[in-house]
Amino acid sequence: LVMRAPDGTLVFVEVRRRARASHGGAAASVLGMKQRRIIFAARHYLMRLGGPPPPCRFDVVALEAGQVQWIQAAFDAPA
Repeated sequence: LVMRAPDGTLVFVEVRRRARASHGGAAASVLGMKQRRIIFAARHYLMRLGGPPPPCRFDVVALEAGQVQWIQAAFDAPA
C-alpha cells in the first residue's frame, strides 16, 4: 500500500496479520529479506515517478488478536 502523509511524505505500508503471536507476532515478521523486498519495490516505484524523490518512510500495520498497531517509520532504507 502506498499513500501520502499530510506533510507530503510518501508512505509505503506493509500490512501483516497473525492469528497467534507464537512466532513473534505480525510486526516481527517484517525482517531482513521482507524489508529488502519492500525497499526494492519502493525504489522501482520511485524510479517510475521520475524527478527528485519525495521524502519517504516505511510503516508496518500489524493485525493481531483483534488489535491493530500502526508502526510509523518501522524501518529505514539504506542510502
